[in-house]
Amino acid sequence: MAYGADQPLDTPPVTDWVNDWDWLDDGWGENAIDIWNSVREQCPVGSTERYGRAFMPVTMDAVRQIANDTDNFSSIWVNVSRPDAPRAAAPPITSDPPDHHGHRRLILPAFNPKAIASLEGELRHFCRELIGKLDGLDATDAALNYTQHIPVHGICIVTGLPEEDADLFRDWIYKNFQLAPKDNRIRLEVLTEMTHYIDGLLKDRLKNPKDDLLTMIANAEIDGKDVPWDIKVGYIRLQIVAGIDTTWSAIGSGIWHFAQHNDEVKRLVAVDNDHMLWQTANEEVLRYYAPVTMARKVIGETEVSGCPMRPGEQTLVTFPAANHDPAAFEDAHIFNLERENNRHVAFGLGIHRCAGSNLARLEMIVAFQEWLRAFPNYSLDPNKKTTWANGQVRGPRQLPVLLNR
Repeated sequence: MAYGADQPLDTPPVTDWVNDWDWLDDGWGENAIDIWNSVREQCPVGSTERYGRAFMPVTMDAVRQIANDTDNFSSIWVNVSRPDAPRAAAPPITSDPPDHHGHRRLILPAFNPKAIASLEGELRHFCRELIGKLDGLDATDAALNYTQHIPVHGICIVTGLPEEDADLFRDWIYKNFQLAPKDNRIRLEVLTEMTHYIDGLLKDRLKNPKDDLLTMIANAEIDGKDVPWDIKVGYIRLQIVAGIDTTWSAIGSGIWHFAQHNDEVKRLVAVDNDHMLWQTANEEVLRYYAPVTMARKVIGETEVSGCPMRPGEQTLVTFPAANHDPAAFEDAHIFNLERENNRHVAFGLGIHRCAGSNLARLEMIVAFQEWLRAFPNYSLDPNKKTTWANGQVRGPRQLPVLLNR
C-alpha cells in the first residue's frame, strides 16, 4: 500500500475478510457480527495490508492475550490507521506501564460508583424530557432525537464540558472515527481543533475554578509533580472521544434490538426498574452489541494463536468479536435476556478496562427503562433504513422507528 502524505487512502470494497479486512468498509457496521463469526470459522486472526500489516483477532483467547500483554503490545496506538498518521496522547487509554497507573488513578474518582449513582435522577429526568419532545409524533429517528443526546448530557455533568457544544463534539467524533484513519489531513484538523478548544477550557478553569473534572485536571499533579499541559489536554480529549460515541452506540443498538423483539419489551416493562431482569438485559446488550474495538501497536516479536506479529505492525483488540466466541459463551449467537454467566469484555480487559463503565451502564439502563415504558409497542420503520457507523465504534446513526402508541 502506497501512502501519500496529502492524499487519503482510496481502498476498494472488501471481498476477503480473512486476508483483507477493513473496519471502515461499508459492510462492517451492519454486518460485523456475521463477519467476525465467518472469520472465526476459518482462523483465529484475520489480517490486512490496507493500513500496513494489521491483524484482527476474533477469539476470546487471542483478544485476551493481546489486551493483557503490555510487553509486546503498546497502547500508544489505540486505533488501526495509516502508519504515518499524526497521533496525540489521550491518557490513560494511550499510556503504558509504568505511567499508566498514575494517569488512571487521577481520573477514576470522578467515575466511582457512588458519584455515578448520584446522577440517576438527573439522567432519568433528562430522558423523560427527550421523550416529552416526541409527544404527538407517530414516528421519529431514535438516534437523532434520543440516543445521541444521553451520553453527551452524562459526560458534560461529570466533566463540566459545555453541553451547548454537543454538535461540535459529534462532528469531531464522526471525523475522528469514520474519516481520520484513512486521511491524515482530517486527523490533524480534528487534533488541532480539539487541542485549541480544550486548551481554552482548561485555562479558564485555572482562573475560574468549579467543582468538576475540568478544574481538577487543570490543576492536576501526579506524585507531587504538575502534569504536563499536553497530557492534561489529552485527558479531556479522551472524555470527548470515548465518553460519548461509545454509550450512544450501545444505547442505539439496544433500542434497535428491542424494536424487533416486542416479547422481550413486554417482559421488561412488566417488572420494576430495580428487578434483576433489567440488569441481565443491560449486560446482554453490552455483550451482544459491544460497540468498541480497540487497537495496539506491536512492539515485540511475538505470536498470537499461531499468527506471528512483528514490531511496527498493528492489531485490533476486537472485544466485540470475543463476545461472540462460542468457546467463551454458551449459545453465543443467541441474545439471552436472562443470561447469568455473562463475563463479557465490552469494557475491555486488563489495565485499560474502561474507567467510565459505571457511567455507561447507568446511562444505558435508564435510557432503556424510560424509552420502553414510554413506547412499549414501538417498532422499526419498514420504509426507512437504519444506518450504522463503521470502524472503532459501531452503532446506529440513523434509527427510524414507529412509536405505535
